[in-house]
Amino acid sequence: MSKMSTSRMPPAPLYRVPRPSLPAESAHGHLGDLRAPGGQLPKDRLKLWSGRRMGIFLLLLFFLRGAQSSLESRPNVVVLMADDLGIGDPGCYGNQTLRTPNIDRLAREGAKLTQHLAASPLCTPSRAAFMTGRYPVRSGMASHSRVGVFLFSASSGGLPTSEITFAKLLKNQGYSTALIGKWHLGMSCSSRGDFCHHPLSHGFDYFYGLPVTNLRDCKPGAGTVFAMATRWLFLIPLQLIGVLLLTLLVCNCLGLFHTPRSILCLLLLACLLLALQACFSHYVRLLNCFLMRNHEITQQPMSYDNLTQRLTHEAVRFLRRNAEKPFLLVLSYLQVHTALFSSKEFTGKSQHGAYGDSTEEMDWSIGQVLNVLDEMRLANNTLVYFSSDQGAHVEEVTTKGDVHGGSNGIYKGGKANNWEGGIRVPGILRWPGVIPAGQEIDEPSSNMDLFPTVAKLAGSPLPEDRIIDGRDLMPLLRGSSRRSGHEFLFHYCNAYLNAVRWHPRNSTSIWKAFLFTPKFSPEGANGCFATHVCFCDGHYITRHHPPLLFDISQDPRERRPLTPQTEPRFHEILRVLQEAADNHTKTLTPVPDQLSPGNLFWKPWLQLCCSPSSLSCRCDRERQDPGPSR
Repeated sequence: MSKMSTSRMPPAPLYRVPRPSLPAESAHGHLGDLRAPGGQLPKDRLKLWSGRRMGIFLLLLFFLRGAQSSLESRPNVVVLMADDLGIGDPGCYGNQTLRTPNIDRLAREGAKLTQHLAASPLCTPSRAAFMTGRYPVRSGMASHSRVGVFLFSASSGGLPTSEITFAKLLKNQGYSTALIGKWHLGMSCSSRGDFCHHPLSHGFDYFYGLPVTNLRDCKPGAGTVFAMATRWLFLIPLQLIGVLLLTLLVCNCLGLFHTPRSILCLLLLACLLLALQACFSHYVRLLNCFLMRNHEITQQPMSYDNLTQRLTHEAVRFLRRNAEKPFLLVLSYLQVHTALFSSKEFTGKSQHGAYGDSTEEMDWSIGQVLNVLDEMRLANNTLVYFSSDQGAHVEEVTTKGDVHGGSNGIYKGGKANNWEGGIRVPGILRWPGVIPAGQEIDEPSSNMDLFPTVAKLAGSPLPEDRIIDGRDLMPLLRGSSRRSGHEFLFHYCNAYLNAVRWHPRNSTSIWKAFLFTPKFSPEGANGCFATHVCFCDGHYITRHHPPLLFDISQDPRERRPLTPQTEPRFHEILRVLQEAADNHTKTLTPVPDQLSPGNLFWKPWLQLCCSPSSLSCRCDRERQDPGPSR
């Protein structure tokens, strides 16, 4: 990889341009040579001078009022981020049976993006890209191994402190900032309390929520996501090392050969570490599933009782506390990632089982936030953005056959792959009086675009020392431009460039070329059910030479790959896409891999515990709030 070349703006001059000299003063003041020889100012010249003074005054007044208007027009920002919600789930995207009246209301009152794309089809890299406006490979938040997300709160990887989030930019512009809900971008680096990756280290004034992610292991009786990993990564190696260690000890005792003590000590240490990791899998809920308020644990293990209501209550409290100043609220829902959950007011009320109940409760929460904005008369000065971090997880099916994943509509694939179902997500923006209501925009956009959009609205310059891959959405949303700011978009599977998308400036076509695709299993399925998610390398993928080419504008289901026989410009299109990929790759610079095995593994010395003086790690400092009235 070649180092990224960045151009900096020239430094500001260290001197001021001299002002033109004024007319010489006379004994009568600063009018100088405008006066007649007799000392009196002719009426025509007096009128001219007065007119000039009035013009200067009006010009200054215009600029002052413009600056004041610009300051007052900085909108509040509310981000509503779902987890694993498919584009086919909300009613405004075509679902006829799931009830999402509040998401639908946002679409009616704002703009609905129909080609809104996640920068990655997995939680951690997608959220890193969303927060920074940059492809996750630029920050080291794209894995080179098969595990593409953080699984432990006591991992040492995370969003580097050198990265700049839109929360940090807005905070520097005087905004109050809060993250409520899921973070999933790391906690600490080298010691338990350094919190180098924590939301409060990335521009948020306030954090309440889950530092990692919602997992089946967090909910009693919901199963585990670690069964296969524990067996292959810990139990089998532990057995092999144990047999080897025992064999060496026996041989030593029998005098068959001598094994250095240092080798035996290293093997014993490896056994202990693997045993510790294996034991952890039995205590995931206790050590990994907890709620925090800022740096303090408030509930360990986390309880699902009225959890969405508690998150909503915290969001509403933040809005009320900061109604008199600009604010940024990121309400990052745990729903609809498994383990699925809902309060008793919503359980069993939908037509889609536990998944539908969870989705409809999330929609209720969105309605509460919108109602508070209306009540406090903040709606007209608030940009609301709703989306999902990636597509629905189609492989989420329980052992009983219950479907716990959502719908990606007509699109192929889902979470963890770059078929349209994995990356095409809901995207809705509302700002009454600024963004025309009822729009449907069918131009490619990215969740990275929120970064430059809110930065410009808040009056913050973009960082000049790094590449920002997002594009300002406001020209598209306001109607001053009918074209996406993205000519090319690059789709990564972990750290591997998987596909390239091209929307030519003079064409309605949207070309998408796959360098490789996942092998769905069983054959003919719409996902990788044998492994629960699709992987990005090895025998789990099929490489394509030449790349697999689609015209998404004509074939959004990605069912009819093009050939030189069906597309006369086939080779020319691939040449342009290859050139774009090469140019993009040249802008990448080597960075530490935050998702390396060493950074991913659970580290006991980083484990947070609400009662470190005891071994229980159990506490409940939460005040249970009453459930919602529907």
